[in-house]
Amino acid sequence: MAKNAANEITRLGYEQAFAELEQIVTRLETESSTLEESLLLFERGQELSKRCNELLEQADLKVKKLMGSSDRLDEGE
Repeated sequence: MAKNAANEITRLGYEQAFAELEQIVTRLETESSTLEESLLLFERGQELSKRCNELLEQADLKVKKLMGSSDRLDEGE
């Protein structure tokens, strides 16, 4: 994937990346594309999936951190 496209993906929020990923899946399932077009779509989908996972991991870590802070407050620290 081109560097520009990869940089553009890193700027997407979760909802944007997921919506585009859904569109790609739909296109791959329903449209008759050339092999080259399908591979480009698949590659873009892989990058979007990776971005979504990164954002979910960040959110999960933040929730765990907040829950840890909450637990310490409950214990009187």
